[in-house]
Amino acid sequence: MSSENHHKVVIIGSGPAGFTAAIYTGRANLNPVIFEGMQPGGQLTITTEVENYPGFENGIMGPELMDTMRNQAQRFGAKSIYKEVTEVDFSKRPFTIKTYDDVHTADAVIISTGASARLLGIESENKFMGYGVSACATCDGFFFKDQKVIVVGGGDTAMEEANFLTKFASEVIVVHRRDEFRASRIMHERAKKNPKIKFAMNKVIKEVLGKEENGRKTMTGVLLEDTKDHSTQKLDADGLFIAIGHKPNTELFKGILDMDETGYLKVKPGSTYTNIPGVFAAGDVADKTYRQAITAAGTGCMAAIDVERWLETLD
Repeated sequence: MSSENHHKVVIIGSGPAGFTAAIYTGRANLNPVIFEGMQPGGQLTITTEVENYPGFENGIMGPELMDTMRNQAQRFGAKSIYKEVTEVDFSKRPFTIKTYDDVHTADAVIISTGASARLLGIESENKFMGYGVSACATCDGFFFKDQKVIVVGGGDTAMEEANFLTKFASEVIVVHRRDEFRASRIMHERAKKNPKIKFAMNKVIKEVLGKEENGRKTMTGVLLEDTKDHSTQKLDADGLFIAIGHKPNTELFKGILDMDETGYLKVKPGSTYTNIPGVFAAGDVADKTYRQAITAAGTGCMAAIDVERWLETLD
């Protein structure tokens, strides 16, 4: 194997965690290589405007923020490879990282493959993603002041997002496919007591409705189907928040790294160390609680510092 395919640090996945890790390891002269994978820049590249990332008082577009972070990392010697990692071998060092067409080795690996929001899987949902449809209430709720929005889901996340959205929206309708919720009693009671929240039970969303004028897309409502009698009805709304859970992008590491029952990577408390020395995890791939750009960036910084110190112990 050529020496140009051996790296001190390989970062699998981009986004705020991966890029921040690259900035810090780059400044430590570790010449990191980032495998950016299928979605370079991560989830933020499908977010239109980011208003809660510190340092941008007037907000910044998600893709622009990721480009800025990437450029900053490259300024310190980080290199981006736009390939998907297909296989890893962490059983011996140096670690092996394979893509479809080449093999790389690394002394240390930072995993920042993120998590993906579970979506409904209908075409119209993709069409209006970022134009009324969102998978993150804390990111986008602010844009729906005095508007009517729908939350789809039946667990604690859906109740939490519905309650959060009442700070902005005039009305929140929770759509759920069954006649009872999976949510904990306390979360459900809190939502039931909120005068702004209404419930549409035994309903599924068949289609997101909207219009396109002068190249500008706007969601106008949804088509609901009753799960019992299959009748349909239109429901007008300005926004749709999908709260049916997140799935960490950890398929690649099954059977190799310790994960919880939903697939999030386990790290040693207060650090980014996984169960394999030299392999670290940062961002949403190990965070089922906060899942924000700023917390991902914070753990990216932690991972870089952990890596630097760990490599020093080897020398």
